[in-house]
Amino acid sequence: MSSLRQWIQKFFRTTSEQSFSELYSKIDLAQFEHALHYHIRNRDLFSQAMLHRSYSQFVNTPGIQSNERLEFLGDSVLNMVAAEHLFSAYPRAEEGRLTVLRARLVNRKALVSYAKQIRLRDFLLLSNSASQAAEKGSETIVADAYEAVIGAIYLDGGLEEARQFVHRQLVSALEGGLLDEADENYKSALLEYAQANGKEIPRYTIVKEDGPDHDRTFTVEATIGVGLFGMGTGKNKKEAEQAAAENALMQINEKRAAGN
Repeated sequence: MSSLRQWIQKFFRTTSEQSFSELYSKIDLAQFEHALHYHIRNRDLFSQAMLHRSYSQFVNTPGIQSNERLEFLGDSVLNMVAAEHLFSAYPRAEEGRLTVLRARLVNRKALVSYAKQIRLRDFLLLSNSASQAAEKGSETIVADAYEAVIGAIYLDGGLEEARQFVHRQLVSALEGGLLDEADENYKSALLEYAQANGKEIPRYTIVKEDGPDHDRTFTVEATIGVGLFGMGTGKNKKEAEQAAAENALMQINEKRAAGN
């Protein structure tokens, strides 16, 4: 075991060292192992990974925490493994393109898809209200829990085990066309770039309209905050917005290529 992982394990361990025994009866760990295709060594970690903060009020043992810290760790591991995979799979892709592809692999929609593959919703510990929200389609709860599971696997089995778990999901997503389905949707790609880099959501503004009513040409400006813009034209607003987003992405790639 690496010294770094030992330090992280100590950092994530609850200071009170209380037992999760009262949670064991709530989760069928044998079924959970089968769903994950992973042998669980430390049951406490995976009980914590399934413990949504809304359920903490029902836990009588002091010191037991929700899955939010494991989510934080799992998010970092997921992004690293996704970047590593794309770096090898797309040797000619530039940094900007790799960033967009990674965002598509690790966004909330993708995480929910991965979680469904392993029936993660069946094992979550939620309050009644949170459970109803999850059933109605609240993606955040399930996506966060998926990242918490990655964090638990990393602490329980090490980086290689976590890499194998994530890799299975990524390969399945790639084979299912997750990266191909939106390749020409430049607005989606620009949004994913903004989200992956902690930027504001892109805004689209019509700056000019030309031609008669039956043959209009629209010019649209795409902006992210105040530091990026792209211009595009089209015969309708949707087409112009796509062109503006494509122009913005071209500028991003050019700046990255120039080292800016």
